[in-house]
Amino acid sequence: MAKVLSVFNKISTLRERYYKTSTGKEALIKLVGETEVAEQVYNSNAIENSTLTLEETEKILLQIDLDRFISEREIFEAKNLARVVSYIEKRAKEQELTLDVILSLHKMLISNIRDDVAGRFRTSGEYVRVGSHIAPQSEEVIGRLGKMLAEYNASTHENIIKRIARLHLVFEYTHPFIDGNGRIGRVLNNYLLIREGYVPINIKFIDRKKYYDAFKEFDGKDRTEIMEEIVAKALTNSYHKRLAYLENKKIVTLIEYAKENKISHSNLINKATRQTIEAFLERGIWKIGI
Repeated sequence: MAKVLSVFNKISTLRERYYKTSTGKEALIKLVGETEVAEQVYNSNAIENSTLTLEETEKILLQIDLDRFISEREIFEAKNLARVVSYIEKRAKEQELTLDVILSLHKMLISNIRDDVAGRFRTSGEYVRVGSHIAPQSEEVIGRLGKMLAEYNASTHENIIKRIARLHLVFEYTHPFIDGNGRIGRVLNNYLLIREGYVPINIKFIDRKKYYDAFKEFDGKDRTEIMEEIVAKALTNSYHKRLAYLENKKIVTLIEYAKENKISHSNLINKATRQTIEAFLERGIWKIGI
């Protein structure tokens, strides 16, 4: 508990810095957000076993021809998710998250992929399994999601890390849809973060094993510590990146920074991974503002 509180206090400080430096820099903030769309799409789809690389994802979103055959499904997965990621940036500030909003986002996400299930929860006789986890029966979905949102809205006294972590775990445990549960669940994280005045996060493909360990911890012990750590580090990373741009710092790779300052690169990577220095991942490369 003390560790989470300490990280939350750090994020609160970063958030305050962000608001102070963001005044009058709306165009830059928008630009940073736009450049992140492809990374968010790539990482979220890769977690779900998409074969697309970041470069291929960018080409699809820019409507540039690819060098290899890509299935129609993967193309729509990239385009649809990019559309949803961009859409929630504005929508989240205007509309409280409800079951109808979740259904609307899911319809955008799954259209042209599985039109028969797009924009609807599982119905009687529809079951889903993820690994060894069999999701609750379809008859329980609406009740579980309603309770999930009610508990989230009633826990404003708790810090945002714990609230987002628990909601995400409950949503994925419920697996309310036939398809698209992981992607829509990560979209909901950002919907709520944006709505509450935080910046969006990007759960990285390289953290996939730990991410799935968080679900195992929740399924087996009803504990949320691993997911809290993932959310906290992702949120810290997101603030570090934006502050480097907003504070007009010179942005260099950690390799360059290590050489210039005669510091161990591996030691810097360890600190960056723990987010104890103001480094951030951009296009898979660790960078820092100086």
